[in-house]
Amino acid sequence: MTPVDAGVTIELTTGDIAKQSDVEAVVNAANAQLRTGGGVAGALHSAAGPGLAKETRPMAPIEPGEAVISGAHDLPNDHVIHVLGPVYGRDEPSDELLRTGYENALRQAEENGISSVAFPALSTGAFGFPMRPVASP
Repeated sequence: MTPVDAGVTIELTTGDIAKQSDVEAVVNAANAQLRTGGGVAGALHSAAGPGLAKETRPMAPIEPGEAVISGAHDLPNDHVIHVLGPVYGRDEPSDELLRTGYENALRQAEENGISSVAFPALSTGAFGFPMRPVASP
């Protein structure tokens, strides 16, 4: 783990985010309709059970860069923060929208008193964002 600033610690790991039990919230790389899908969204919805889809249905649709929060249902966490990242090459300016998505997820965490969050690499799967810019500070 690496201390960053003002008590913030960043830890990089690999694994199944649906089994990340040591954090209060996990971030879902969501689609606009907040439905199950492939990748992170599929894994989280599958592990959370049908209650997650039922809770998030009225929150949809969301826009690129937007973040909304729900309960975690059958996940080992308290909350899921759903973020719609940009589709690379379509949603522009994609770098700004991606940054906004991360910032809005952190804002949701802060507003809800959440002190530990697991993030996937947003938009790097089906949305095609190159990994290097996502991993840069």
